[in-house]
Amino acid sequence: MGMKSTTLGMVAAVVVMAATSAVAQDVAGDAAKGEMVFRKCKACHDVGPDAKAKVGPPLNGIIGRTAGTYEGFDYSDSMAKAGADGLIWSAETISELLVKPKDFVPGTKMTFAGLRKEEERADVIAYLATFPAE
Repeated sequence: MGMKSTTLGMVAAVVVMAATSAVAQDVAGDAAKGEMVFRKCKACHDVGPDAKAKVGPPLNGIIGRTAGTYEGFDYSDSMAKAGADGLIWSAETISELLVKPKDFVPGTKMTFAGLRKEEERADVIAYLATFPAE
């Protein structure tokens, strides 16, 4: 690999790390506690370097993603429409979804009952923010 390729690779890595750090800083919550809360989500969702679609899509890079757009995942018509209508996943919109998913996006396939405690929602969102898009 030449010097120019190495430099470009290093610059790209720094940009990705900075973007990930910025997302993590915008999220109020405890990622370590969120990892524990995420156990409630693991039956349907995956995160991490080898994340795969399950009943729900992988959640790497969820913050900032347009709803219903994970490549290759078969979303409900209502979730796809929500994305087409401009729903972007932010800490705020994910928190609203997690209160009661079927109320936030009527017609969603997501059967999760929800997280009623604001602190748990903040913690799981902080945990998700640690997983950048691949």
